[in-house]
Amino acid sequence: MEALVPFAADRPKTRLADVLSSAERRSFAAAMLTDVLAAVRGAGHTPVVVTTAPLERDAAQVVDERPLGEAVDGLLAAREPDHDSPLAVVMADLALATPSALTRLTAPPDDGPADLVFAPGLGGGTNAVVVRDARFRTDYHGVSIGDHRALARELGASVREVDSRLLATDVDTPADLAELLVHGDGAARDWLEDAGFELDTSGGRVTVDR
Repeated sequence: MEALVPFAADRPKTRLADVLSSAERRSFAAAMLTDVLAAVRGAGHTPVVVTTAPLERDAAQVVDERPLGEAVDGLLAAREPDHDSPLAVVMADLALATPSALTRLTAPPDDGPADLVFAPGLGGGTNAVVVRDARFRTDYHGVSIGDHRALARELGASVREVDSRLLATDVDTPADLAELLVHGDGAARDWLEDAGFELDTSGGRVTVDR
């Protein structure tokens, strides 16, 4: 299965601007992309990076300067209406994703595959999706998981949801960095440690300090 991995190459992770410089955000985002690509490959799938600018990566790339949602929808729309091969979309900031977690997303259950498989994010987003219905289009604004559920109902498409902490945790804000330091095991976690981040439990809740 091909897995589209949308990646904002020009201005990634703007919500981390309080703790990381622009150059650091680009470097950190690249480390998370490394982890996601490894997880996709480890699950036996082929990653295709949908990027706003060319990358030096050993992975197939589609360069599209449009907003990433529009770029992904363009690729979905280009598929033949009767195309029966599923396509996954996996966000590039799922630094906790593992091959086994992605296999839970992509492997059909015993009762057969659903038209759409969603991995909801903790903040109401849609962190990963498997698309078997060629009519589906993404909507990543606001509470996207709610919008995607509504669209599935409009299409009459069958839906399965995967409840996975590893896929639900997208690293967007400084608070998310603690989750990565606690549970991560890859290039992004190593990047944070090399940059001087460490866990801070002095306030009664685990945060990060630098």
